[in-house]
Amino acid sequence: MRLDLATLVVADQDEAVAFFVGALGFELAEDRAATTDDGRAKRWVVVRPAGGGTGLLLARADGPAQEAAVGHQTGGRVGFFLQVDQFADQHARMLGAGVRFVEEPRREPYGTVAVFLDCAGNRWDLIGG
Repeated sequence: MRLDLATLVVADQDEAVAFFVGALGFELAEDRAATTDDGRAKRWVVVRPAGGGTGLLLARADGPAQEAAVGHQTGGRVGFFLQVDQFADQHARMLGAGVRFVEEPRREPYGTVAVFLDCAGNRWDLIGG
């Protein structure tokens, strides 16, 4: 058993793809037309970390409740954890790509960590050695 996808509600799927693929280095795994349960057109967009792993379904917010959740899916906590092998290299690359870090890197028993915001404002930990 494995967790294949997690949904990230976003306001703009193109902006989200640009962020995850361009700034974070994820791979665009799927981008296709689909329909909602009630027959409306939608877009199915999945990104995955380079090399595989759990993907993110970048779902466009549909309605007021989902629009209110954009950027606040975990109530302001860090809700996503991006593990990298070369922290300093990845941190520098992400800074150069315009990723907004909300703190300086710090050492913890589990590695070096810094919190950044995704394109919607959700908080992520970048963690590595």
